[in-house]
Amino acid sequence: MLGKSPDDGFIKMASPALQLDNVSVRLSGHLIVDSVSFSVSAGGIGCLLGASGCGKTTLLRAIAGFEPVSTGEILLDGAVVSSPSRALDIEKRHVGMVFQDHSLFPHISVAENIAFGIQTLSSQMREARVKELAGLLEISGLLDAFPHRLSGGQQQRVAIARALAPRPEVLLLDEPFSSLDVELRETLAREIRLVLKQEGITAMLVSHNQFEAFAMADEIGVVKSGRLLQWDNAFNLYHTPASLAVADFIGEGVLVDGQMIGKNAVETELGIIDTREIENFNLPDTKEISLLLRPDDVFHDDASPIKARIVEKAFRGAVFLYTLELESGTRVLSLAPSHHDHDIGEPMGIRLDVEHLVAFPKLPLA
Repeated sequence: MLGKSPDDGFIKMASPALQLDNVSVRLSGHLIVDSVSFSVSAGGIGCLLGASGCGKTTLLRAIAGFEPVSTGEILLDGAVVSSPSRALDIEKRHVGMVFQDHSLFPHISVAENIAFGIQTLSSQMREARVKELAGLLEISGLLDAFPHRLSGGQQQRVAIARALAPRPEVLLLDEPFSSLDVELRETLAREIRLVLKQEGITAMLVSHNQFEAFAMADEIGVVKSGRLLQWDNAFNLYHTPASLAVADFIGEGVLVDGQMIGKNAVETELGIIDTREIENFNLPDTKEISLLLRPDDVFHDDASPIKARIVEKAFRGAVFLYTLELESGTRVLSLAPSHHDHDIGEPMGIRLDVEHLVAFPKLPLA
């Protein structure tokens, strides 16, 4: 079966190239990865997203074969490569890996770095592959240069070209853009995505930066304390998080109290929400609920009778991100066009315009 990614039109195969079934990893007696299961389709790009120390890099190293698994199985193209009783040699897994620090060889040229893993090819085939990848990654003019002459972004392009040269079945990327500035990080992530899709390479990225993950991955797994909380696409993680932990990690937002009024309405401090107008909304089985409000759910409206005091503001070019305090002391976030420039301390009219409402049972008071 074939499926098409809605964002870029690339065709993805439905069969998994990478599959993890109930994988746990213990290091020095400590449980680092706890019962993780997911799969990545052939030609797909997955991402393990989470804070530092959550276990995502350990999981990536287990896929590569650097760490043993204590339970479960890791499969590549349907074949078990890791289990408690089996560990296929790293060099036999046909897996490429790109590290955070690039790990380029400083004493040889860019071209020689890229060709390092394809020495068994003829010189003509080796040269053709280097030129092909250099063109895809826009580093053709750097082939004679040495790594220390390159910028961080250029070095990372070379590292990725070197990893792609042997045509690995799966490419693993461990925080590959973390040393770059934010704007370059997202730009390079999008560019590398296009290269991977053109090459038909299955990839797994590890990152702590959600925008980088959004730019590059087809599916993203949110990891916390060694457990996979949700495996989904970026849109669903943002709009329909499966838990409070996912909602807290993905995007910006706040929880506000709500109370069910009948079957189809929620009363909040910001007004009544008719849930019949909300797509894919599932109410918790309780009257007292907590609603997740994103900044794009709270609109600036001078005519609204609901006012909130501006306590913080952040200029983001086309928009301001306002932090607003309601009469109760509850704070919400709101995006407003940047020509609506209000001062801190000033009251601002707001209204709700919710298309994707996320609700959880109300949290007990601490």
